[in-house]
Amino acid sequence: MFSEIRAVFSRRFLLQTTAVEVFMANRTSVMFNFPDQATVKRVVYSLPRVGVGTSYGLPQARRISLATPRQLFKSSNMTQRWQRREISNFEYLTFLNTTSGRTYNDLNQYPVFPWVLTNYDSEELDLTLPGNFRDLSKPVGSLNPKRAAFYAERYETWDDDQTPPCHYNSHYSTAATALHWLVRIEPFTTFSLSVNNNKFDHPDRSFSSITRSWRNCQRDTSDVKELIPEFYYLPEMFVNSNGYHLGMREDRSLVCDVDLPAWAKTPEDLVRINRMALESEFVSCQLHQWIDLIFGYKQRGPEAVRALNVFHYLTYEGSVNLDSITDHSLREATEAQIQSFGQTPSQLLIEPHPPRSSAMHLSPLMFKDQLQQDVIMVLKFPSNSPVTHVAANTLPHLIVPAVVTVTCSRLFAVNRWHNTVGLRGAPGYSLEQAHHLPIEMDSLVANSTGSNKRQITDLVDQSIQITTHCFVVTADNRYILVCGFWDKSFRVYSSETGKLTQIVFGHWDVVTCLARSESYIGGDCYIVSGSRDATLLLWYWSGRHHIIGDNPSNTDYPAPRAVLTGHDQEVVCVSVCAELGLVISGAKEGPCLVHTITGDLLRALEGPDHYQRARLISVSSEGHCIIYYEGGRFCNFSINGKLLAQMEVNDSTRAILLSSDGHNLVTGGDSGVVEVWQACDFKQLYVYPGCDAGVRAMDLSHDQRTLITGMASGSIVAFNIDFNRWHYEHQNRY
Repeated sequence: MFSEIRAVFSRRFLLQTTAVEVFMANRTSVMFNFPDQATVKRVVYSLPRVGVGTSYGLPQARRISLATPRQLFKSSNMTQRWQRREISNFEYLTFLNTTSGRTYNDLNQYPVFPWVLTNYDSEELDLTLPGNFRDLSKPVGSLNPKRAAFYAERYETWDDDQTPPCHYNSHYSTAATALHWLVRIEPFTTFSLSVNNNKFDHPDRSFSSITRSWRNCQRDTSDVKELIPEFYYLPEMFVNSNGYHLGMREDRSLVCDVDLPAWAKTPEDLVRINRMALESEFVSCQLHQWIDLIFGYKQRGPEAVRALNVFHYLTYEGSVNLDSITDHSLREATEAQIQSFGQTPSQLLIEPHPPRSSAMHLSPLMFKDQLQQDVIMVLKFPSNSPVTHVAANTLPHLIVPAVVTVTCSRLFAVNRWHNTVGLRGAPGYSLEQAHHLPIEMDSLVANSTGSNKRQITDLVDQSIQITTHCFVVTADNRYILVCGFWDKSFRVYSSETGKLTQIVFGHWDVVTCLARSESYIGGDCYIVSGSRDATLLLWYWSGRHHIIGDNPSNTDYPAPRAVLTGHDQEVVCVSVCAELGLVISGAKEGPCLVHTITGDLLRALEGPDHYQRARLISVSSEGHCIIYYEGGRFCNFSINGKLLAQMEVNDSTRAILLSSDGHNLVTGGDSGVVEVWQACDFKQLYVYPGCDAGVRAMDLSHDQRTLITGMASGSIVAFNIDFNRWHYEHQNRY
């Protein structure tokens, strides 16, 4: 549907700007190639005016969709956000790839990521040692001095008059490279077989060992491969889970799963540590130099020659105009060469890329012994009703950045959030100085009468237990969605007036839980409702502020986008992740289920025998799912159903959440103690001082530096939280 198109990029295909890539709200995308640029322009002007989306700080205009990669890069705010560490190295590299024309929809232009580690032999990997990291100022081909001399001599002694000189005959990213890395998983297995006469590559050439692949990239003069993004998020690529017969090497070893470095016990370890290395300070302070080589001023011209970074001329944009080749056979041959040689990304900048600001500069307290004060504010509401839902939508661009709280008695407050620099964590700091804080909680709870009442008075079904799952606050803080009504509806209320604005029907029984996906800046997101009849319905919340169905013009009786079935009992908890296009849900009894947002049941997440009654679910965009079961039991699953870790605690947990990168889990419960855990293995990182009441709900501010908890006593508590500090204290050595 046109209403679900979120971004439109013009693209290259075989070095010609004749393609369009369309991104949808469910994070899928499709790429079309057209005969010429004129057709591309007509297509873009026929599609919705969405630009390249809202993520890069660019206006949503068709001219933006037709802009060159360099124009997009220059106009975007992403470099500044990366420098300020508002986005990760991984996110910034993804942006650079996307902007420069790299896409998952074209193997010849697959996204390219750097090798960052050099030590693949040690039993233990110390991420505080510079020697374990690659020099990112040099291309892969010149890391080994002997090999660098070979390439330099090749360039200097070039004697082919028909072809411009180059250092490398092969490229760091080709279709063959992508298939080489991904041969064990579909659809890449099928692609690989189809280009190789239905056979796998020779066992000695196939991807069988991380260590061997790194060595080849240092010694073999025909191998200058960089990595693909999957090395930093997809452990399944290293496992031959389909049991393909990949052959036997000359040393008589069978090629099956990829052999891992000694410091990685599992593929999940490898991906996690790779990602830690990518986000490390060593990489952060060098990454701009690698960007110069791949996307920047060292990509071509004299600087590329000096940097030993020149590839075959047919890999560069503008090197050939296919439309000018009238000979059909010659054109086919040229296209085949472009496909085999690889394609260099579009050049994004012609001057040095600025470095990233240091973590020491941005977060000096992280490196000092002076610890920040744990509790920075306690706010007591007039009502003593337990605060059962907290939503911290605190982005500065919002009209009302706020923490919205809802109590068990359905009394709600919109507590304004002031994005100013305060004295958080300063020595001698006390709660009495709360007015100096970056957050200022102005309770907007009014009395229970009058036109501006802040209490939802509509009666819910008496058998419904009011929990955090009964409420959803939209990303702009303007509406609160509430379920549990006897008429089998869930309802939308204005947070400004408390008035009912929409009633949504669809279930055959009482709606028991709600969830929403992370929103785009425009406010659009997915809403999922679960009910007593064991079904889930997926809805679409429009930035125009209502639930819309398949017919956007009918807001009175919207139809759900999808019906999700498979549970046998009442649905009690649900989480939706738009990035992955997935819904994970739990019922009173039985396994949790994973559905696509189009309604397909993918799999069940089954814990150990006594892990049966799921009560809380949190999913990261990296594909990890934390599930809390009755009895203090936790499981960490991969999104593909693998049980990665489990633990049992004494506390009756009421709230869980994951940090934005998915590395840290925060829990709180009836004991009033907030704890922070390393999500991958449930290693405890920090325990806050106990509160005088149980924790019922939690959320994090947008900058991930303040944790807001709703308490059983009817108050909210704001905690300082510093995931970076725990990262530096606990995650240096593996």
